[in-house]
Amino acid sequence: MEQNIRKRIKKRKRGTNTAVRILKIIGTLLLSIMLILVITVSIFGTVMTIYVMNFADTTTDITLEKNVDSNITRFLYDNPDYDEDTDDPMDQYVLYYTMRDTSKHYIWVDLEEIPQVVQDAYVYVEDERFYSHDGVDFKSTLFAFVNAFLPNGVYRGGSTITQQTVKNLTGDAAARGVPGIERKIREIFRAINVEKTYTKEDILESYLNLVPCGNSENDIIGVQAAANFYFGKDVSQLNLAEAACLAGMNNAPADNNPMDHIENNNARRKHCLDRMQINGAISSQEYNEALNYRLELACNWNYSSETIYDGELDEQGMTDWYLDAAIIEASDVIARDKGIKQKEALEMISKGGYSVYTNVDINLQHKIEKKMQDQSNFTTWWMDPEDDTLLSAFVCMDYQGNIKAICSSRKEKTEMLGWNQVINGERSPGSCIKPIASYAPALDQDLITMTSAYNDKPIKNEGKDWPVNYSEFDDTQGNWSYKNFYTYQMLLKSLNTMPAQLIEQLTPAYSYNFLKTKLDLTTLRDSDNSLAPVTVGAFTTGVHLDELVGSYMIFGNGGKKYDINYVKRIEDASGKVIFEKNDGYKQAISDSTAYIMNRMMQYVINDKEGTGRYAKLSKTDLVGKTGTSEKWRDLNFVGCTPDYVSGIWVGYDENIDGVPRSVSSTDYQNIGAIWKNIFGDTADSEPHKSFDEEGCFPMPDTVVKLNFCTSTGLIATNGCGSQQVGYFKASNVPGYCYH
Repeated sequence: MEQNIRKRIKKRKRGTNTAVRILKIIGTLLLSIMLILVITVSIFGTVMTIYVMNFADTTTDITLEKNVDSNITRFLYDNPDYDEDTDDPMDQYVLYYTMRDTSKHYIWVDLEEIPQVVQDAYVYVEDERFYSHDGVDFKSTLFAFVNAFLPNGVYRGGSTITQQTVKNLTGDAAARGVPGIERKIREIFRAINVEKTYTKEDILESYLNLVPCGNSENDIIGVQAAANFYFGKDVSQLNLAEAACLAGMNNAPADNNPMDHIENNNARRKHCLDRMQINGAISSQEYNEALNYRLELACNWNYSSETIYDGELDEQGMTDWYLDAAIIEASDVIARDKGIKQKEALEMISKGGYSVYTNVDINLQHKIEKKMQDQSNFTTWWMDPEDDTLLSAFVCMDYQGNIKAICSSRKEKTEMLGWNQVINGERSPGSCIKPIASYAPALDQDLITMTSAYNDKPIKNEGKDWPVNYSEFDDTQGNWSYKNFYTYQMLLKSLNTMPAQLIEQLTPAYSYNFLKTKLDLTTLRDSDNSLAPVTVGAFTTGVHLDELVGSYMIFGNGGKKYDINYVKRIEDASGKVIFEKNDGYKQAISDSTAYIMNRMMQYVINDKEGTGRYAKLSKTDLVGKTGTSEKWRDLNFVGCTPDYVSGIWVGYDENIDGVPRSVSSTDYQNIGAIWKNIFGDTADSEPHKSFDEEGCFPMPDTVVKLNFCTSTGLIATNGCGSQQVGYFKASNVPGYCYH
């Protein structure tokens, strides 16, 4: 029996041990599952925390500013009469032109001008806890998060007024799925930061000026524009019923606006009044009166309570040549900033929201346009006006590349953003290329001095004697004298032979790269990397006039090449600066080279044989260069005065019997005289008269002023009978003359 008892005890122990083992296994399994869940949740929580916090750094850039998303782009210029010591800062700039999106209606109004009933209507229909929360209503936000993943659910934003303001400011509006979740996270952080930075009044003011109030065809933005359109009133004149009408349609303006859907709007108006009464903002009597009030709708697109939309700005007329160039440059800037095409950028400008500050001298602009239309400034007195079809273009800038005035035609402008010869035209610069492609680079490399002697003879180009020295009377002959001339004499006579010899020494590639990289000529083609283009300006297509003139700034500012600009600054609708011309420049040539070139080009104007002698001024120093293309199709003159660098082009587009039409020297004045007729009186009235004045173009320490012997070109000594003043680099002075 004892043995049986022992067997039974063993069986019980075995059964107990098995149960324990099973329980242990189950316990271990459950514990493992719990640990896995804890770890998983922890990892998920950490990942989610990191994911959410990644948005925190992107949410501190919200500013509440006036004129956000305006439908007007304003072009402005410096007020020439502004005195920063006495005048109001608001008078610093003058309105030049505006571009307005007629499908968008927007006018900013300060909060104190918005009636309390309008403020309350929006607050209690949109965010009744607006004055107590810190930017986010988390109950509504949680619902919005869940709803974002419901495939058939009705979308609900769950946003506070602060969040809606953020969305309207940023345009960040993704609604569903992961993009919707990410946008909501950004919006939450941004709203919290906005609440920390601004008062509730600031936020509400911005919100009421940004709230959409239009239909599917027209944008009506803000309560002022809505009051103007729907009721023909200023917002300050709105009553309770009208306020509830506007606030009520806010959840879906296209479906609930009173113009297209009055029944829907009546229902929404009642809902708004209900919320206002429940929250104690209005009495029962006010509720009933507003509910039964019959709205009188104006729905007038042209009405505005702000004079900026009236009269002058709606009928401001044709743009001038400068404005066209400024619009194109602004569109280029915006296209780069947004990563879009220029056409899209032009559309953005036309839809408004930008402030574009131009460099124009408005008085000079008007003056140049008037002079360009005066026929007597171009033709000789005996020419029949009916035969005058010569084309012309002009540009003027300062020595930092700020363009002050342009004109692209001799006729009155009749088309906006049409062909602009100054910025679109590509014409041969002729001999105007010589100072910038051969003389200045060679002087900078110490290959020549002012008095280096070169023989007026051709070089071999493709087995032929080349180039000819162009003659007005016979440019088929070489016209080579085979005489020696000094550098400055070659320049003033505009002989082609010395530049050709210099290009051979420098190599065409050197000059080509100098023009392209140092002087920013953008129209050069690969085919222009050869002798003829860089020697005499025979480019494949030509150069832009503003770029040609801009390249000459180096001869009046110590060799510095600045970017040329029509626009100095661009601000977007929020006031953020998206472009500002900087003070940076490239040192294209040394200051010593620039000064010596300047002095050599003075001979072009002052010498009796100088090709630019007809441009000589009576009161102001002028240096410059003429340029004539093959067959006299293009004539150019670029001149540098102490305050400006300017240039003019004349020529034709048409051919006669297949041959480019030449500019007649008997019917038209010399190109230097034409420049003087257009710009001479302006130049003679400049604040500075001489390059040698302090602040204009003083001689640098790296240049020495010495007499040279006119017979040898060497530095003169007492034995030299004929001497002349010359300018030389201190590091590259010719030897002394001892004959």
